[in-house]
Amino acid sequence: IAERARVMAARGVPAEACVGQLVLPGDVLLLPAHPDEDSERLRLGAGAARRGRLLCGPGLRRSDAGLVVTKCGLLRHRPAGGGGGGAFWVDSQQKRYVPVKGDHVIGIVTAKTGDLFKVDVGGSELASLSYLAFEGATKRNRPNVQVGDLIYGQFLVANKDMEPELVCIDSSGRASGMGIIGEDGFLFKVSLGLIRKLLAPKCEIIQELSQLYPFELVLGMNGRIWVKAKTVQQTLIIVNILEACEYMTAEQRKQALSLF
Repeated sequence: IAERARVMAARGVPAEACVGQLVLPGDVLLLPAHPDEDSERLRLGAGAARRGRLLCGPGLRRSDAGLVVTKCGLLRHRPAGGGGGGAFWVDSQQKRYVPVKGDHVIGIVTAKTGDLFKVDVGGSELASLSYLAFEGATKRNRPNVQVGDLIYGQFLVANKDMEPELVCIDSSGRASGMGIIGEDGFLFKVSLGLIRKLLAPKCEIIQELSQLYPFELVLGMNGRIWVKAKTVQQTLIIVNILEACEYMTAEQRKQALSLF
């Protein structure tokens, strides 16, 4: 069995045949550029660029043979519009968040050192946030950020060789909803798998909750959620439902919502 597994890892299997199935670290996924091509390897030439860019998501690493699995989990695929491209990633039950460039996260300001703020994002080390990384911020007009404030921002720098760096502006210099989160509300942590489910387009959980109470919701890719409703009781009800919905079926969730 071990010898067969080594042979399969060396030869590889088509990625499309493994979508929705369990993959293990070391597995090689072959990605044909076109169904009628003889090659089973990933082509990154000019021809592939015209068909659409293929994105390699968490749990996968590019290699000459195709994509190599680095995490245990279920292989997922999102096709791209217009033909070609799309994204592959591994949906795993990872507990520790690893910063990824471009991820929107919720952080807690823990210290101020010179012109930088140190922010806890739930990773292995603190992220840095410059006071100039806010919309309209200048040397004279500094943002009013205090230790203990909640920050919603995105990673500008995130790799293993450098300290993670957060910003609260987009490429155009606009806040786009990022910045300091209000003092009121409730912050709690859930699994990374539930966060990805809640961030999916047309998430049924969010749609059903919006019919229950009006509320504000901020989701961070690091597993943190901030919720604020009209009353403390309504806020706690939404928090409890969000924490429990990860292990509930759609029918069980509707039965729980019908009680309120």
